[in-house]
Amino acid sequence: MRRPHVIMNAGMTLDGKLATVAGDTRISGREDLERVHRIRAEVDGVMVGIGTVLHDDPRLTVHKVPSERQPARVVADSLARTPPEARILSDEAPTIIGVSRAAPEERVRRLRDRGAQVVVCGDSRVELRCFMERLYEMGIRKLLLEGGGTLNFSMLREGLVDEVRVAIAPVIVGGREAVTLVDGEGFESIDAGVHLRLRRYYPLGKDFVLEYEVVR
Repeated sequence: MRRPHVIMNAGMTLDGKLATVAGDTRISGREDLERVHRIRAEVDGVMVGIGTVLHDDPRLTVHKVPSERQPARVVADSLARTPPEARILSDEAPTIIGVSRAAPEERVRRLRDRGAQVVVCGDSRVELRCFMERLYEMGIRKLLLEGGGTLNFSMLREGLVDEVRVAIAPVIVGGREAVTLVDGEGFESIDAGVHLRLRRYYPLGKDFVLEYEVVR
């Protein structure tokens, strides 16, 4: 299949959390935030799941480093729950929303009225392989995945991730219910998991960055 090259990136605590149990996501230092925005400036799209949109209301634009272009904002949103007033629907950059055929027509219409390009893939959930193929057809060649643990697992399980980059902050927050880098159903064995090859590592401000390629 033809699909974008996908970079999964996240800032996490030493114990692998993307947020605290109360939803505090202020993990990365200034230098790492700038690193993320430099990556955004180099890709064609930045992807999150609907959970991130509803919880964080992100802009997903490049605004912490100079850039002459903005990547498309991409959302996996099976039931078209993205609020019409969400910042991701601003006119700062294009927005592409993947929905399933189960998404209510009225919600889909509202998103299109707000300028979003809506892509239908899957019956009850967004079929990610279909979505990636459609994104490629729309000109998305390199995609930055800034998902939560559920979307990250789904993309990894489907073999749709090519690189993993993480900035580890020197803090431990714990929490059984706190979102981790990868949640979802999980793999039953180590052999079945996604294997990585370390490519680069370096300190960055208070954080430490690890960059891996996925072993096929």
